[in-house]
Amino acid sequence: MTNRDPYLLTPGPLTTTEATRAAMLRDWGSWDRAFNEITASVCRDLVRIAHGEDTHVCVPLQGSGTFAVEAALGTLVARDAKVLVPNNGAYCQRIGKILGRIGRGCVMLDFPEDEPVDPARIEAALRADAAITHVAMVHCETGTGVLNPLPQVAQVAERLGRALIVDSMSSFAALPIDLRALRIDALIAASGKCLEGVPGMGFIIARKSVIEAAEGNSSSLAMDLHDQWVYLQRTGQWRFTPPTHVMAALRAAIDQYLAEGGQPARLARYQDNCRVLVEGCKALGLRPFLKDEHQAPIIVTFHAPDIAGYKFATLYESARSQGFILYPGKLTQVETFRVGCIGAIDRTVILQAVEAMRNALAAMRA
Repeated sequence: MTNRDPYLLTPGPLTTTEATRAAMLRDWGSWDRAFNEITASVCRDLVRIAHGEDTHVCVPLQGSGTFAVEAALGTLVARDAKVLVPNNGAYCQRIGKILGRIGRGCVMLDFPEDEPVDPARIEAALRADAAITHVAMVHCETGTGVLNPLPQVAQVAERLGRALIVDSMSSFAALPIDLRALRIDALIAASGKCLEGVPGMGFIIARKSVIEAAEGNSSSLAMDLHDQWVYLQRTGQWRFTPPTHVMAALRAAIDQYLAEGGQPARLARYQDNCRVLVEGCKALGLRPFLKDEHQAPIIVTFHAPDIAGYKFATLYESARSQGFILYPGKLTQVETFRVGCIGAIDRTVILQAVEAMRNALAAMRA
């Protein structure tokens, strides 16, 4: 094992900077003015990153990204509404499962896992069923790394008068999303993804008029975003004990994000990481699951290598012993593994990770 913590080449949690981790070395009072100022500044900056200052508000929520997805669906979708879910992966399927659990109408529109969703088919489904009120889509499906065409789907939803809720968990702050140009009712993301904070907080950037009209929709007290937002506006405080250290780390991470150059610079670094990773792994004989044109620079899925007796656990342990944590595949029909391109890493780390995989594969073939 190396003398440093392993790099996390996963979709989250991610490798963070020393400055981000150092921000958690102080204790904060949850009702203290200094902490309330952190909350307010983080929420302002999150809305600005998506260019939603004139139309949207940010509602933070304790918990993982899935907590935020469930809270958004349970609060912003009325109980008698019906949601179309374009489905090309595991996180799309999770949206469908949540809708079923909270008693919302749901139509799953299935697509192949190795292709983006098709806006034309989404439009046809919406035209065929006037009862559908919402579209809930995943921007970057991290089960495979496929990038879905958000601008085109947003145009379809707006043209046909349907609300649009976007799981932007693995795309927010890296891929461009402009709420001035796209009519989106809610973006859902989390602290521990492309902002490079630590996990523990989700957030929803919701159209103000939509959250104002959402009172009484949620059947959960803890996940009622309307109640959370109203209380935050009135008091500057969270309703229940906030993840104070997570928020402090996110404040530090956002400061670094802005200093780096914001979304364009973050995307450029991730694209470079992805390019180096794919080229290096292809040289090792590893095949990416997706075509290049469908690949988001977030996480790359690779087919299992053609090695007799291959087991991901063996690859994982070898890479980990060299200082890199990989991720298992998320597919049911094809054996794969995944390597993340995001976090506080650059091409140097990616090149070292490729070398670690080279060593692991050579040992398997020996």
